Amino acid sequence: MIEVIWHGRGGQGAFTAARLLAAGYSAPDGKHALAFPSFGPERRGAPMRAFTKLDDAPIGDRSACTRADIVAYLDDTLFDEGWDEELKPGGFALVNSVRSFDDARIVTVDADGVSQRILGRAIPNTALLAKLTCMVDGFGRDALAWSIEHYMPAKLHAKNLAVVDAVLATGEDGGNA
Repeated sequence: MIEVIWHGRGGQGAFTAARLLAAGYSAPDGKHALAFPSFGPERRGAPMRAFTKLDDAPIGDRSACTRADIVAYLDDTLFDEGWDEELKPGGFALVNSVRSFDDARIVTVDADGVSQRILGRAIPNTALLAKLTCMVDGFGRDALAWSIEHYMPAKLHAKNLAVVDAVLATGEDGGNA
């Protein structure tokens, strides 16, 4: 099973990202996925978490992950000391940041910059999902496009696909972009 923990702030699209990853991974090939949020105070800007579980078999454990294969940070102000305590051995942190880190477990993408340029607002979720297409077996660009086209309003399709393509054009090596 692949587990992903999403850290974000209300309004950044962490739960939407969790759902799009689950849909794109499971729907095309009949695999299994689960996505759910965990909110504190439900207001824009408040820290929140979401979770995605991906597997070839049905998923019986519906509890929140405490350690994950990938921990995604939609807001780099939430990426703080102790970040690696949530990683499984061999796991990665995916961080929306322009900073560089001297740790091979940290993968960055300037999700705010890409989304600001294309969407006109810093909504980092689709850019981080694009980077995940390089990190999660069974979740490629076509699966992400499928989930965008089936779970986002039609007026958002073209621009979000442009975000995906912009991130992928920076390199598909899973490293810093």
